[in-house]
Amino acid sequence: MNKIFCGIDWAEGHHDIALVDQDGTQVAKLRISDDSAGFHALIELLAQHGDSTAEPIPVAIETPRGLLVAALRATGRQIYAINPLAAARYRDRASVSRAKSDAADARVLANILRTDRHAHRPLPDDSEAGQAVAVLARAHQDAIWDRQQMINRLRSHLREYYPAALTAFHGAGKPGLDSPRARVILTAAPTPADAAKLTRSQLRALLKRGERPRCGIEAEAERLRTIFRADSLRQLPQVEQALGQQAVALIRQVDAACVSVAQLAVATEEGFLAHPDAEIITSFPGLSVLSGARVLAEIGDDRGRFADARAMKAYAGAAPVTRASGRSHVVVARTVKNQRLASAGHMWAFAALRTQAPRAHYDRRRAGGERHTAALRNLFNKLLGCLFHCLQHRTLFDPDRAFVPPMDLAA
Repeated sequence: MNKIFCGIDWAEGHHDIALVDQDGTQVAKLRISDDSAGFHALIELLAQHGDSTAEPIPVAIETPRGLLVAALRATGRQIYAINPLAAARYRDRASVSRAKSDAADARVLANILRTDRHAHRPLPDDSEAGQAVAVLARAHQDAIWDRQQMINRLRSHLREYYPAALTAFHGAGKPGLDSPRARVILTAAPTPADAAKLTRSQLRALLKRGERPRCGIEAEAERLRTIFRADSLRQLPQVEQALGQQAVALIRQVDAACVSVAQLAVATEEGFLAHPDAEIITSFPGLSVLSGARVLAEIGDDRGRFADARAMKAYAGAAPVTRASGRSHVVVARTVKNQRLASAGHMWAFAALRTQAPRAHYDRRRAGGERHTAALRNLFNKLLGCLFHCLQHRTLFDPDRAFVPPMDLAA
């Protein structure tokens, strides 16, 4: 049993350290710099108060990431990432005057471990490969979101002066503004006036530089030429030229975003496929390599992270929440959850509907009166429980065992 507890109030330039004993008495405090010298000063302080490899002093800090946290995790000690809102509530227990200081906050964090360590879970002990997959999968997802923001900006800009571009590339059945075809042609003809001057041979050359359409280059060139030469409202010539220059700048940003997405996708797939859990995760219906990487990124590969399947389901937001008080008793969807995992789970369940067993489960829930979103969330809940079991026992997904058909009871 640890007799000393450490709290760290994190900041960009420095960190305040506080050590308290079992009685809540502060036995040491220190301010360290955010560099290697500061980290070694922290380790020396911990060693002076009984820190050892066999029984390392646990640490509470308000962030789960950063170089300091990574270095502390490498020492093998338990790191508790305390939510800043929770820490603020604990601060009110120690003082009602609303006084605040970095040293006092470090002491509060140390006391959280002393009194309520059992109510908080340490950071998971994920492998190096698992942490790398998490970094790449999240970066890939962020890059996709950034690309979509840039596409939305370009679309909004083109609506101001270039509706023919939207008619040609944006909408259902169209290649999209982020397609190589659209980016090449809009860079060469950033204004309606430039687009109207494009000849068939020029359009064919631009299409060959971008991507070959399914309908054929000749048919696509003729379609674009008809759209670009159609009558439309126009801005004043100088204004149109200025808007065209701005469009080119936006297209360059879309180009960079598309390159980032493609490169991160390759890196994520390589990292995920090299992980030992990849075969199990991708055996599930609805999970591809990239979506499987996103699931692994959020649940990690520390099998002791979740006490049971229910804990994983609650973390993902798949399990509902019951609110009972007096005569009131309602069951609602969980809002406090890992948003990335919940988003990946929604797409996972939706994609799994293409297979027979998950589709039958979804249809039964719908027939029972559930709306689409609730039935889909229940399917995600079911799949997540199966995933927990398969990872714990190192087995592949078996639809016959996962989705046992309900028994018909005789009247």
